[in-house]
Amino acid sequence: MRNRVPGWTNSSQAAMPYIYLASQSPRRQELLQQLGVRFELLLPGADEDAEALEAVLPGEPPDDYVQRVTHAKAEAARTRLARAGLPGAPILAADTTVCLDGTILGKPFDDADARAVLARLSGTRHRVLTAVAVCAGDEIHQAVNISHVWFRPLRRDEIERYVASGEPRGKAGAYGIQGKAAEFVLRIDGSYSGIMGLPLCETAALLRQAGVDF
Repeated sequence: MRNRVPGWTNSSQAAMPYIYLASQSPRRQELLQQLGVRFELLLPGADEDAEALEAVLPGEPPDDYVQRVTHAKAEAARTRLARAGLPGAPILAADTTVCLDGTILGKPFDDADARAVLARLSGTRHRVLTAVAVCAGDEIHQAVNISHVWFRPLRRDEIERYVASGEPRGKAGAYGIQGKAAEFVLRIDGSYSGIMGLPLCETAALLRQAGVDF
């Protein structure tokens, strides 16, 4: 997917000292810090409907969905950067989705929805897909990480306590593997950081491709 990025070109910068992160996720910020990547936040303004970008299209497969949404987030951030007149630098956007039997399990609407989602995940294997996009020069480079997670069977009282903790709110699949839900996980096949929200192997490769110095 190729799109022009205003502000700089591959030839105008040999090495970029920082990037813009188009995500308010604390987990993604922590993971970038783990890599040693310097970043500035480039978040949606009050005039942007960020939630609308994450709407699922009818019949859309999870793999297509996560890539489309990530690309849309990158495009929106690129426009945001140009409007703000900020110095040019690579932009990183990402999206994580959880799916079970081909059904996308997004962020829960409320606590009742979180309980229902966790009950569906109980005793199953599900997929966690995280797409990453980096706007660099005249291109948007993108990668997808797919991991599998096995949950042990969950008791109703365990689900109730976890939902009461507030942790499921704002998280795809109604859980965060880095938090209290770690005790639900029998095993994973894939990338732990990808399940958290930013696969570090793929992210590092994309950033180096963009000429980011870290």
